[in-house]
Amino acid sequence: MEQLVSMGFSSDLAAEALTATGGDSIQRATDWILSHRSSPQSTATLQPKLDRFLRLNPKTLSPVVGDDSSKRPNPETQIPGAAIDSNKRPKLSSSRHRQHQPLSERMRPRTLDDVVGQDHLLSPASLLRSAVESNRLPSIVFWGPPGTGKTSIAKSLINSSKDPSLYRFVSLSAVTSGVKDVRDAVESAKRLNLEGKKRTVLFMDEVHRFNKSQQDSFLPVIEDGSILFIGATTENPSFHLITPLLSRCRVLTLNPLKPNHVETLLRRAVDDSERGLSNSVEVDDSVIVFLANNCDGDARVALNALEISATMATARAGSEAVVSIDDAKEALQCKHLAYDKAGDQHYNLISALHKSMRGGDANAAIYWLARMLEGGEEPLYIARRLIRFASEDIGLADPSALTQAVACYQASHFLGMPECNVILAQCTAYLALAPKSVAVYRAIGAAQKVVKDSVGQNEGVPLHLRNAPTKLMKELGYGKEYIYPPDDPSSAAAQTYLPPSLLHYKFLEWPHGASGDLQDQEHKL
Repeated sequence: MEQLVSMGFSSDLAAEALTATGGDSIQRATDWILSHRSSPQSTATLQPKLDRFLRLNPKTLSPVVGDDSSKRPNPETQIPGAAIDSNKRPKLSSSRHRQHQPLSERMRPRTLDDVVGQDHLLSPASLLRSAVESNRLPSIVFWGPPGTGKTSIAKSLINSSKDPSLYRFVSLSAVTSGVKDVRDAVESAKRLNLEGKKRTVLFMDEVHRFNKSQQDSFLPVIEDGSILFIGATTENPSFHLITPLLSRCRVLTLNPLKPNHVETLLRRAVDDSERGLSNSVEVDDSVIVFLANNCDGDARVALNALEISATMATARAGSEAVVSIDDAKEALQCKHLAYDKAGDQHYNLISALHKSMRGGDANAAIYWLARMLEGGEEPLYIARRLIRFASEDIGLADPSALTQAVACYQASHFLGMPECNVILAQCTAYLALAPKSVAVYRAIGAAQKVVKDSVGQNEGVPLHLRNAPTKLMKELGYGKEYIYPPDDPSSAAAQTYLPPSLLHYKFLEWPHGASGDLQDQEHKL
């Protein structure tokens, strides 16, 4: 750290650089500072000391500055991002790094006022605004679909606070980081806390990818205030985050952006000559509208597709390029569908399909079916759900519904996608329009509850209902006094079939007339 301080860097910045690079290389720490923390103001201040360090420390870096103007910098030791002027003095520059960033990253909001959408979280009286105004940020978990602003809001919280210098923002991703990275960040945070300098905000992206034991590592440091924790996840926290972590954080839900919000972001990218598209590129309004309506509320998808569209237009037309709707369609390839085969969208859509059929709305049911198919859902999974629906929600009201559903499964199995889409749609429409009855569904549920609760002590089968295949069983009374209904229907009507303790129970609520009609129908078949 002393070498970095001698170069003119502050002790806080030196500690952060060593933490970020592992602390085993001064050169990597220097590169990290120059690429992540450079600014025009700091360049002028740090340059003389940096120059002296480069001359006086040959073991660390080969000298790139000398009195002999004919010398050239060694490309193997030159500081990344530094430019050599006519006096051979290295200048810090972030433009090269910025130009390789995706448009969505370059246009990331810097303050909460720049964030578009999520008004329910950013209103003047909201929790986040109040926390920023009072400089008392709580630990938070942001939950929402991709491209809705989770990372942007997390970073903007610090920049929007009354005194951003009070906070140190450390960003990690559960995809590439482990417990060791978290431990290093926490140790650095504790040192800063002891020195009374800054509070560390630890942002963990994709936090749901950490397993239970890894998530446990956050608990003590959130509890004792060593860090302020901000997590971001696209998965339901109730299923993917441990309860102790949720109890220490506020879960804030982000919604997919509306088309007008995405349009605002796209126009901002077109008009911003510094971070956005080149001034030489013109974008039709139809392109912005198309991308805003076909990104499913994901700003990242829309911005990156806009950048690809501009690249294609520039390659085709040169400096005076005009991005057309055809460029946008080619860049987007197809409408972006927010769907996951094992997450919330999977269960939300099958629930919508089931409830639409139950409500008798065939149009809505077919729409949700199409959403699932276009999202890549397994058709046989849908067919299995239709079979379940045929018994659960239709049952005795139309016994042929089960036959239709089973036939749908078999036909879908034979044909596969895409040909089986119409078979699934036919069965879906049939089930939606069929008469409904949950009598059987409720009956089996009530009977299972009685068994589980041991009502009637789950007593044995009455003797007259027992099978008597042997002489001994007959002598014991098995099958005695059983009346065979086809031989004596009138007497059989008075025969009981439940255990004595359950004779008063009625599980299936079905009209006698309807039951008789159903039996007649079965006999005719």
